[in-house]
Amino acid sequence: MQERAARTRQAVLEAAADEFADRGYEGTSLQRVGWRAETSIGALTFHFGSKTVLAEEVRTAGRARLGCCLDELAPAGDPLRELRTLIGALARLAHEDPFVRAARRLEADRPEGVPPLAEAWLPVLRDLLDRAHGAHRLRPGVSPEDAVALLAHLAEGAMTAHGGTGESAWDSVSVWDSVWDVVLHGLTVDLKGRAVPEAAHGSGGP
Repeated sequence: MQERAARTRQAVLEAAADEFADRGYEGTSLQRVGWRAETSIGALTFHFGSKTVLAEEVRTAGRARLGCCLDELAPAGDPLRELRTLIGALARLAHEDPFVRAARRLEADRPEGVPPLAEAWLPVLRDLLDRAHGAHRLRPGVSPEDAVALLAHLAEGAMTAHGGTGESAWDSVSVWDSVWDVVLHGLTVDLKGRAVPEAAHGSGGP
């Protein structure tokens, strides 16, 4: 019985994540979630007493999955390479994980009193830029604070572009490479203090 209840609860959470990601908070109904999870309204409300409770559970799961993704990022010797990996991972997660997509949609629909998802990844981004600054990899005149603002907007843009269910321009490896080359050209110098030539940048999509 407990195993069956756990399966029902998980099915409801997965169905709710898809619904919230696609329709937002106001557009999602418990009836549609129950239909999608192939369970009754009675079973659904047994586990989640209201749509608000269900939304909070989905949001919490999305935040946890984002945290796990950040914990699993492999460290690299070059903080700029790690920045590229970080933003690519965030974009992929916003595209592939329905719980993260739902958490982002719910944050936009009902932001009051809820810590934003950016609180999970912004400290990682700041730390990498501080490391790049300490290693004299940032172009003179570029402060870590300005670089954080720029790359935070780039990360949000990448997640938004990847956040839908269809293909986007960001799904093209060549587009991502071009964008990242422009960013590096404006932010960084090589280890000898010269502007990084575009041909020296690594390739590979997010």
